[in-house]
Amino acid sequence: MGRRAAGERGAALTGGGAGGPHWAEALARAALERRGWTTLAANARVPGGELDLVMDDGAALVFVEVRQRADGGCGGAAESIDGRKRARVRRAAALWLARHADRGADRGVRFDAVLVDGDRAAPRVRLVRDAF
Repeated sequence: MGRRAAGERGAALTGGGAGGPHWAEALARAALERRGWTTLAANARVPGGELDLVMDDGAALVFVEVRQRADGGCGGAAESIDGRKRARVRRAAALWLARHADRGADRGVRFDAVLVDGDRAAPRVRLVRDAF
């Protein structure tokens, strides 16, 4: 998943159940907001892509990719963020920043991932800072 293994920097997030069609994204958003982060955009569409979450953690503008896998049969959530996915998220972030220059990108930009392994009944949620 990038330069380092996800487990090296992963921090467990605790969260209650979330509803809606994108339950893993709702779960990730709620967990990050409980940490004091502010949601600037969710499922932000730009030409050629979508950003799961755009958040402000108080120090940086953070583009958060949320990945969920029910089981490890085809690899876990971390393995699903390949080079092509990282490039798409970076391109989408550049387009979002061009449209929202007033959102504080001058403080710095970071790409994090929230990895959700398991199903709604028993999700394992982990934040990976500087994921790519």
